[in-house]
Amino acid sequence: METTPVKYLEERHDEMLKLLKDLVLIQSGTHNKPGVNRVCNAVVKAVEDLPVRITRLEHEHWGDTLILSGSSAGDSGNILLVGHMDTVFPEDTDFNWYREDEKNAYGPGVIDMKGGIVSIIYALKALDSCNMLSKIPIRVIFNSDEEIGSPVSREIIASEAKKSAMSLVTECCGMNGEVVTGRKGRLGLEMQVRGKAGHAANLTEEKSSAVLALAYKIIKIESLNNTFPELTVNVGLIEGGTGPNSIAETAMAAIDIRFSSEKTLSNFMISLEKINNRIDVAGTTSRIVKVADRPAMVTTEQNRELFSIAAEAGERLGIPVVEEFRSGGSDANIIAAAGTPVIDGLGPIGRYDHSDREYMIKESLLDRTKLLVLLIELGHQRLLSGKLFKQVI
Repeated sequence: METTPVKYLEERHDEMLKLLKDLVLIQSGTHNKPGVNRVCNAVVKAVEDLPVRITRLEHEHWGDTLILSGSSAGDSGNILLVGHMDTVFPEDTDFNWYREDEKNAYGPGVIDMKGGIVSIIYALKALDSCNMLSKIPIRVIFNSDEEIGSPVSREIIASEAKKSAMSLVTECCGMNGEVVTGRKGRLGLEMQVRGKAGHAANLTEEKSSAVLALAYKIIKIESLNNTFPELTVNVGLIEGGTGPNSIAETAMAAIDIRFSSEKTLSNFMISLEKINNRIDVAGTTSRIVKVADRPAMVTTEQNRELFSIAAEAGERLGIPVVEEFRSGGSDANIIAAAGTPVIDGLGPIGRYDHSDREYMIKESLLDRTKLLVLLIELGHQRLLSGKLFKQVI
């Protein structure tokens, strides 16, 4: 009987779960470079029987970036698949185990996003089982620094996005089958305040406390919430001073901003600069330093067009597919900023990522991988016909 990609996957659900377990049991917090590279080694081993070119890019401080290229992939018109090998959990975490019950699998990164890595690997295997992998221009990026904003892999992803006609990212799916067509951007800032040190027992008329000045500014920053459409701001960390008997010479606030458009962010920054420049405490100064950023993933018509293909694939397979806009960011934001149509949330279903309660619904690993394979097939067919995004490859 002729093998189909779906049949291939159905016969290998246990294999997929075994690979998932192997990956989850490798501690790969972003700052654990050796651990991330062990995940990279495991991925290379998992695809060694596939007709793909393997490129491994080393980085000084972070784990390697892995690029897999099918024989048809070139300098344009590719289908780009993206996933990340790092997790948010530090190397010394107690959340370092994997277990399953009848319904779910539990462990660090099981949906964020080692389940998504398994989906991509087995999508490639399923396509290859039907001699389709060599005919579709697929390129895959597995990066090692997504959880900290992809500082070293960002340019790699953006460069490959520009060579691609469409992109699919396998962050976890929503609980009701949600696939992402847009995401908020993120800007991470530090507000650094400097005053004049002194002894708390010898106060003069001018108490140039950096902590006091920062306190005024924090209240004003938080008051900007509900002022700009679809923008939130949070002061989540503060540091300052050396002790209760000293006037603080320095203080710092870490600020997280989520936004839906660059215009909204620009308007917000005008207000933030006014707060920064205002002198609330005599003898103090303040400056803003950018520490992280991720552009907004705007819900474009091309993203929705790509989503419609995912919805069609879901309908054929009897798998729910629902459109969603997410507040959190991913590497899909970088791809969207490069002008490439992209959808995200194509990985398996689960909840509580970034916590020790993280779990994945086991059946969803099979279902969402089926969806990914059919989406790749249908997307490629539409690209060849010239009916998708008005592009011809």
